[in-house]
Amino acid sequence: MSTIVVLGGGIGGLSAAFELKDELGDAHEIVLVSDQDHFEFTPSNPWVAVLWRKPEAIRLDLYELMPTHGIRFVAKAVRKVQPESHNLLLEDEEVLPYNYLVIASGPRLAFDEIPGLGPHGGFTQSVCKTDHASLIAEKFDEFCANPGPVVIGAAQGASCYGPAYEYTFIIETELRKRKIRDRVPMTFVTPEPYVGHLGLDGVGDTKSMLESEMRQRHIKWFTNSRIDQVEEGKMKITEVNGDGSAKASHELEFAHSMVLPAFTGIEAVMGVEGLSNPRGFIIVDDYQRNPAFPDIFAVGVCVAIPPVGATPLPVGVPKTGYMIESMVTATVQNISEILAGREPTHTATWNAFCLADFGDRGVAFMALPQIPPRNTNWSGSGKWVHWAKVGFEKYYLRKIKQGRVEPFFEKYAMRLMGVQKLRG
Repeated sequence: MSTIVVLGGGIGGLSAAFELKDELGDAHEIVLVSDQDHFEFTPSNPWVAVLWRKPEAIRLDLYELMPTHGIRFVAKAVRKVQPESHNLLLEDEEVLPYNYLVIASGPRLAFDEIPGLGPHGGFTQSVCKTDHASLIAEKFDEFCANPGPVVIGAAQGASCYGPAYEYTFIIETELRKRKIRDRVPMTFVTPEPYVGHLGLDGVGDTKSMLESEMRQRHIKWFTNSRIDQVEEGKMKITEVNGDGSAKASHELEFAHSMVLPAFTGIEAVMGVEGLSNPRGFIIVDDYQRNPAFPDIFAVGVCVAIPPVGATPLPVGVPKTGYMIESMVTATVQNISEILAGREPTHTATWNAFCLADFGDRGVAFMALPQIPPRNTNWSGSGKWVHWAKVGFEKYYLRKIKQGRVEPFFEKYAMRLMGVQKLRG
């Protein structure tokens, strides 16, 4: 019997644990390790921030969930991945051995790379974690009682832009509902070379769609912009030229700010030669396997993927749920082949699908494959996107609670895209 450890309790980690259990049954031990005792549906965090959801509505208790499906759960942070000795050193000095390791850890949120950034010790908020969104929710009514300027965006080096756009439009929708939008100047700041780049050089007509939304909602924006420093109520940014040289500096005042940080790999893999790159992202081959340590696989945000193309400021590539599911399936099938004495043959498709909710409508896009040129380069917009995302949240949480291993994102994406094409 082999012990297969999955590091990370997010979308990638749960999918990997369930698929491994479904594929291998009781012949091998599956262990899920997470520094959180719960799963949280990250795409719903912007709704938590504006009080449209309560945290408990988008969380599942891993202590209850995993044993129900025959998976051992270890609720501890990992201090170090130790590939040479095939084990994980946990926070309490416990050593957890493995025969195979699937790293699905997600990122470290690099708030520390910009002075004054972040919800803990800084002056900006975040929707990267449900606890971060809850901090916004705790003071949201207070902000609405005494509204002021809002600055939202992403820091240079970020690799997930959808939540920044979503939060911008969701909070704008909520402010209109409360009839205080006229008292809240809004500004969007991003390192992207244009609105709607999304780390993907755009998908379909996302540039025009998102610029149009910004104009209709009276939101100003700065692209090709880096955040230099944040102070209480003030953000200092620099617009850059195409060659990266400074073009103009600005000081943006705010009463509320939410900024997505750059990502790095987690501390447990930083500096492990051959396993991670200088930013801590896991190096993988075509089969999601690390070339230096072939008993280690990686899926999701923690995987090293080069940017789509050169940009004046660092703009990372997002890893959407559709891509993560594909990585997971390839990984599970490859581990199954290796356990059967064969070489791995399965590769991930690395496609992108996103439902970007704007509170009252939204934008959806499909990129097949994620990196251009593409076979499918589709985007659509309308009120249906908002309701599609609400429906997907309920669908996904219900199925995960059941321990199902369906390709949720792919099925939902194909169904929605087909319906919208039929509608013309």
